[in-house]
Amino acid sequence: MTRLLATASAFALLASAAQAETVLHILHTNDVHSRIEPINASDSTCSPEQIEAQECFGGMARLATKVAEMRAEIEAAGEHVILLDAGDQYQGSLFYTTYKGEEVVEFMNLLGYDAMAVGNHEFDDGPEGLAVLLDGVDFPVISSNIDVSQSNVLGDRVQKHAILELGDTRVGIVSALAMDTPETASPGPNVIFQDDADSLAAAVEELEAEGVDKIIALTHVGYLRDQDFAAEVSGLDAVVGGHSHTLLGDMEGAQGTYPTMVEGPDGREVPVVQAYGYAKYLGHLKLTFDDEGNVTAVEGQPTLLDASVAEDEGVAARVAEMAQPIEELRAEVIGQANGPIDGSRETCRAQECEMGNLVADAMLDRVAGQGVTIAIQNGGGLRASIDEGEVTMGEVYTVLPFQNTLATFELTGAGVIEALENGASRIEEAAGRFSQVAGLQYTVDTSAEAGARVSDVMVRNGEEWVPIDEAATYQVATNNYMRGGGDGYDVFAEQGENAYDFGPDLAEVVADFIAAQDGGYTPALDGRITVN
Repeated sequence: MTRLLATASAFALLASAAQAETVLHILHTNDVHSRIEPINASDSTCSPEQIEAQECFGGMARLATKVAEMRAEIEAAGEHVILLDAGDQYQGSLFYTTYKGEEVVEFMNLLGYDAMAVGNHEFDDGPEGLAVLLDGVDFPVISSNIDVSQSNVLGDRVQKHAILELGDTRVGIVSALAMDTPETASPGPNVIFQDDADSLAAAVEELEAEGVDKIIALTHVGYLRDQDFAAEVSGLDAVVGGHSHTLLGDMEGAQGTYPTMVEGPDGREVPVVQAYGYAKYLGHLKLTFDDEGNVTAVEGQPTLLDASVAEDEGVAARVAEMAQPIEELRAEVIGQANGPIDGSRETCRAQECEMGNLVADAMLDRVAGQGVTIAIQNGGGLRASIDEGEVTMGEVYTVLPFQNTLATFELTGAGVIEALENGASRIEEAAGRFSQVAGLQYTVDTSAEAGARVSDVMVRNGEEWVPIDEAATYQVATNNYMRGGGDGYDVFAEQGENAYDFGPDLAEVVADFIAAQDGGYTPALDGRITVN
């Protein structure tokens, strides 16, 4: 009898422990960049032929299906589920060019997001652009390290943290936005940036003071910085990130494990996750907590949203309806590509790439008659690749969605070198400032200190290449964003002379250049950039 009672007591204790466990599923996206429609393998909008061949990924209709399916399964098991986005819903397709955030509001509300981090591209159209999102969504949009109290446009609508109420369970969300956002977007002078790690720590302390013991960092700073947060900021149970478009998992091309486990300041292992971008994957992180709020188990993998995931018919119909006004422009064939033109982040932010050569060559070609001999384009301004075959205006706009204009100015050779040093200064982070060029050749030593990585800078003199003259003045072409100091190109804004920032849209410049190529445009690398 005593033994039976003891056994019964043990079962009761086990049952109590099981009941005390909380399982939280985090579904997450990042860097969707207005990919409302399905994309192809080059991250551009799928063509009708690719759709017919079932070669497409993502899109809001496919994402809606998978989110609804996973929610239903998780809730049927009696477990909690939340849907988070780590920023940069804005910018990247003709949907954003046309609707300026209204499309993001509609589809994020439709999918039922629970919280979103502010991304740098949410500021592409200034605080007013972010206000469209804040006015429209029915969930919190947060950032712990920006102070918007001085902005009469944003007011008090960007909170430092959020608390999600899941029955008896409360989950705190803190956030951080990349500190270089004033260089990569247009938040304006009234949005004040504070230290990212310190701000996260302060937000965690505020949540803990309110009795919240399950805290997720939802960040837009990049995979490397996310790992710093996991290692340095106490109280985080997971870091769900974006900004670097990092693919994690066990698939080909992944840059790390999903989740990436990092030892935290208290010795606990903290999971760090990200889900590439463009709604091609839906991240899924499963956390099990004990009754004291400690994570006892971590698992998960991102799900590839390929043709095996059916599109939600209602969402697909709405996407098609919204696409009608831009269909004629997008479908216009402007030329031919005699091979795929690589515009991927992995290459264009780290080395010479085919899309960088195309865009820089097109810029230089457009203004060569004005005496311009050098063109510099930031790799981060190139947002997609182009497949072999017919090239449409829609594809060009997908590559160059920012509506930047062609800008020209005068700069010394020393200033040109300083610009190239800026481009190479954060190559290890795959920062968007990397310099794609025309009319220049240069070498980058990645092992050297930032600011001293560039050497062997050559300029064209007729048919020959000669060393750049630091004292000479050169006429340079770029885009108006960089000319104004964007992506760290302060030297353009501060030392550039006789600037004209109001040339044609860069997408039109590139489209005209492709159209002018007899027999089509043939992509190529010619060694203009050497990276060691």
